[in-house]
Amino acid sequence: MIVSGDHGALGARCDGDGVNFALYSAHADAVELCLFDASGHETARLGLPGHADGVWHGYVPGCAAGQRYGYRVHGPYDPANGQRFNPYKLLLDPYARALSGTFQWRPEVFAYQSERPDDVAALSTSDSAPFVPKSVVVSEVIKAKAGVRIPWAESLVYETHVRGFTMRHPAVAAADRGKFRGLRNADVLRYLKALGVTTIELMPVHAFLDEQFLVARGLRNFWGYNTIAFFAPEPRYSHSDGVAEFREMIEALHDSGFEVVLDVVYNHTAEGNSLGPTLSFRGIDNTTYYRLVPDDRSQYINATGCGNTIDMENAAVRRLVLDSLRYWVGEMSVDGFRFDLATILGRAASGFERDHVFFRELENDPSLAGVKLIAEPWDVGLGGYQLGQFPAGWAEWNDRYRDSIRQFWRGDSGSAGEFAHRYLGSADNFEHSGRGPWASINFAASHDGFTTADLVSFEHRHNEDNGEASRDGHEHNYSANYGIEGPCDDATINAIRRRQRLNLLATVLLSEGTPMLLAGDELGNSQAGNNNAYAQDNDVGWIDWSGLETDPDFLAQIQSVIRLRQRLTLLRKATYLHGQTFNANGFADIEWLGADGQPMMTEAWRTVTALTVLLCDTRMRPFASHEVQAVAVLFNVDECVRVLQLPQVGRRGAWHVVYSTAAISSREVIAQKIELQARNLICLVYAERMPEGLGATAT
Repeated sequence: MIVSGDHGALGARCDGDGVNFALYSAHADAVELCLFDASGHETARLGLPGHADGVWHGYVPGCAAGQRYGYRVHGPYDPANGQRFNPYKLLLDPYARALSGTFQWRPEVFAYQSERPDDVAALSTSDSAPFVPKSVVVSEVIKAKAGVRIPWAESLVYETHVRGFTMRHPAVAAADRGKFRGLRNADVLRYLKALGVTTIELMPVHAFLDEQFLVARGLRNFWGYNTIAFFAPEPRYSHSDGVAEFREMIEALHDSGFEVVLDVVYNHTAEGNSLGPTLSFRGIDNTTYYRLVPDDRSQYINATGCGNTIDMENAAVRRLVLDSLRYWVGEMSVDGFRFDLATILGRAASGFERDHVFFRELENDPSLAGVKLIAEPWDVGLGGYQLGQFPAGWAEWNDRYRDSIRQFWRGDSGSAGEFAHRYLGSADNFEHSGRGPWASINFAASHDGFTTADLVSFEHRHNEDNGEASRDGHEHNYSANYGIEGPCDDATINAIRRRQRLNLLATVLLSEGTPMLLAGDELGNSQAGNNNAYAQDNDVGWIDWSGLETDPDFLAQIQSVIRLRQRLTLLRKATYLHGQTFNANGFADIEWLGADGQPMMTEAWRTVTALTVLLCDTRMRPFASHEVQAVAVLFNVDECVRVLQLPQVGRRGAWHVVYSTAAISSREVIAQKIELQARNLICLVYAERMPEGLGATAT
């Protein structure tokens, strides 16, 4: 039996006596609710009797949590005009909280006769139900406890992957490897806490599919950027109850003081291009959910490079995305989001709009107030690169920072000027919108590209295992191998590589802005030169934890520079520095100095290989003997030793070395001069005496 029910809340909602089902489809003629038993056998097919404001709805008394279901949506099958309804295809509920069963690449999952791909108008009448996952009714969960809110100025983002982080971790039980439970392992939590990161950014955990071409190659989607359900946790990351196990993981991370940010993919779905399968959105209401080519509505606008593009101009689609965000915050206790290809969120017919209605709706939503919002500020469509153009309150991945520090430490001629802009938080990109340096997410490496170890070991990508003859992935990586491509036994080359890894990561951690580390970089993790490991769900993509034993000092050195950042507020400024305020001795809040200790002249930026950034506390007050009055970070990207002159920035005090990526002879600076080894970064503080707890950070 089924009765009309309620159209207000989309999805499947339990009330103890039954379940209300509601599905949005503005252009359907009818909607059938199909119920399945645990074995996947269809037990009932019920027409949804209610229809209001584009929502089809019905209430099934006696239905309960655990019920498997799907929809068959009736309407015109007219691909030429954008309509792709086909009631022979079982469809996932876009609001499904959980999925059951596996997906199989079979002819039945296509709405057209797949043996005739040149004629998508040839309707397929084969039932897809045996070969697709089913939506699952989930009990209403108790509202999550308040999450963790860490100020941007204190944040250190750690990008990781549920499966890749835990599959080879020695302390994680075999059954929990690759699962949400693996990330709440006590040893894992202790490791993360000791490292000093604050914000765990998880690569996609929404349910996703393996692309057909990967399955044909014997591969699978590892990263997860192929979402099919915006509310359901990926089943492969749980033992049985993905919702409960995800919440338990979040609670454990919160109890350890970590903030959790989800990498979310609201730009496209796993249904792909015009020849893709019909699994959910396409069969529910194709013209509502996707952007279609205006003069050929059988085709999809592909601003994502993944075959289709979600239509954020449609109010129903924006509601879906906002409801998903509310769910992950309100019921799953997530603390923020990193939006993949985020330019799509602000795309209108005329292009990207910084004042897009979606951004306004998000900003004005009280249930999402205070969550971290991070944009990947580009897509592959026309005008897709939008670094610095997102609204106030958003941080953005800064690829200009990434590229500049790679070029700088590689020793590229003329790279120092660009590096200086990026090191101080990229004011040219973010200050115009009223944002501070925190808006720049600074990184040397991310999941997308070389790891830091590979960045200093390979000059070319080695993606042969992906099956695309290494044509995939970034071609220009600004990497170097220092004499030999890949792993080698040359002690001199390996020492240079180790130093350069430390230089890159220390630079990220000492820059103004929000630092981000790629999980495993602190261990020297390698992907064997693969800079696009999206399909490497194996030892290539999984973190190698052997670095804990083979080079524990490297991890200790990263921990030291993290502690240094935490201690020195001059490295974590909330506003931009422009050299316009001065201390009592006339030194500006920020100055760039040459090797002679004098301010850099314009012409010198083209050739400089050794320089100093000087950050002064310009408050006009006496300093206690242990207080830091200034911080200097010295860089030598040259292949030879350089001596740098430091200024006397106070009337009483001296420079003290608190960190170095190379061995040093003394922590005390004599006559304001200091020797830097080849390819060396040194951080110093100016105080009357060495501040307690800082001296031990030098290496």
